[in-house]
Amino acid sequence: MATRTRQSQRRRQVLTRERIVETAVELLDTVGKDALTVRALTGRLATGSGAIYWHIGNMDELLEAATDAVVADALATRPTRPAGAGSPQDEIRAVALGLFDAVTEHPWLAAQLAAQLTRNPWGPVTLRIFENIGRPVRTLGVPQGVWFTTTSTLVHYILGATAQTSQSTGVPSSEAERAEFLGTASRAWQDLDPDDYPFMRAIADQMREHDDREQFLTGIDLILTGITTLHPPEPARRSGEGGL
Repeated sequence: MATRTRQSQRRRQVLTRERIVETAVELLDTVGKDALTVRALTGRLATGSGAIYWHIGNMDELLEAATDAVVADALATRPTRPAGAGSPQDEIRAVALGLFDAVTEHPWLAAQLAAQLTRNPWGPVTLRIFENIGRPVRTLGVPQGVWFTTTSTLVHYILGATAQTSQSTGVPSSEAERAEFLGTASRAWQDLDPDDYPFMRAIADQMREHDDREQFLTGIDLILTGITTLHPPEPARRSGEGGL
């Protein structure tokens, strides 16, 4: 009896909210959102459902916590930009690529990011992403009156593009299968009527050879170019001042 009590105490000591969230991420990665259940968690953690609910209120809370944990880890891997080092644009690219790579590694993440952004804009996931994009946007010299619009544009592009890349139905995941898929699509575009689809035929080869990560970063650069064109840095404004 004493041995059983000590084992039970050890399980309670080991079982923490962080451990539950970590196990939830593992389940999401291996079997997907639909298989993330309290029963699956209790089996992995060798505990009872009551212990799970003690740390996690419900499954929605657990999904939010798992999403936030993955996002926090993705953003923590990039170094903090010290004063005078790098640029705000570099910081935005680093945040964007961190989220892109996280979604690539955790396919379930894209849908959860979109859900958190729309259903819980005051939650930790939304706050973390907006803060990490918004700070360098502010450093770019964007006027305060358009901080929200500018940051939202970047955030929506990042989440939309990552979701499209990770959730494209029918697109194979392995490099060999992807090459075959894109080759088939490219040949279909090249066979289109040249009078009806001259543009599609012209870009068929580019589509076959494109890299998803590079394409994603090109979109970030296009948005950043637009931002700096509309709101040039202060020195550039000064250099343009004065008469003829």
